[in-house]
Amino acid sequence: MTGARPDIRRLSSTVVYSNAWMTVREDRIARPDGSQGIYGYVVKPDFVLVIPADGDGFHLVEEYRYPIGRRSWSFPQGNATAAGPEQEARIELAEETGLRAAHLRHLGRLDNAHGTTDQGFHVYLATGLTPGPADRELTEQDMRQRRVGRAELEDMIRTGAISDSCSIAAYTLLLLHERTA
Repeated sequence: MTGARPDIRRLSSTVVYSNAWMTVREDRIARPDGSQGIYGYVVKPDFVLVIPADGDGFHLVEEYRYPIGRRSWSFPQGNATAAGPEQEARIELAEETGLRAAHLRHLGRLDNAHGTTDQGFHVYLATGLTPGPADRELTEQDMRQRRVGRAELEDMIRTGAISDSCSIAAYTLLLLHERTA
């Protein structure tokens, strides 16, 4: 709500750590009852997540995710330097999968771990896919890609093969859009 007083007020803010990818802040806060405390959170730029749809299936990528110590399947996602989220989505899709989309549909913007970061992400549905060479970043050198059918995708979510909350939330957003189409 514009102009509304926030439930929690920031009294001061300190950068605890910062690098090229993120900043960790610790804020002194005041709650509605006047009690004070601290709140630590991560500041990161928004990113894009692309759902590459191909017939009754989807293209996924898998890579090693250092924080969780294992490989994980997800929809292509990331943040590239671009004029806006749609162009960023086209770049990320091509870099990670080699696919080019004739059509991109913005499904919405979601918050990513809203209790620990200010980061959000834009979800795009990519259709009319044309294959091409992937152009992965150095950090994506172990990335794999494959196409899965809708039933297999849902089974991968059910069994935990896809545990990326952003991919699962994006798929839910797609299902809601399909239901109202």
